[in-house]
Amino acid sequence: MKLWKLMKDAVQYVSEGLLRIFSPSKDEYPDSGLQPFEGRPNKKSA
Repeated sequence: MKLWKLMKDAVQYVSEGLLRIFSPSKDEYPDSGLQPFEGRPNKKSA
């Protein structure tokens, strides 16, 4: 009986991990692109 529960728990653990790895991303980051430079250029490097 313990063996079956142990095997069931192991299969569930591995399958949940695989589902998490191969499922679509649920990240909802805002769209961002090229950001303009708003600082002052370094006078020494120019």
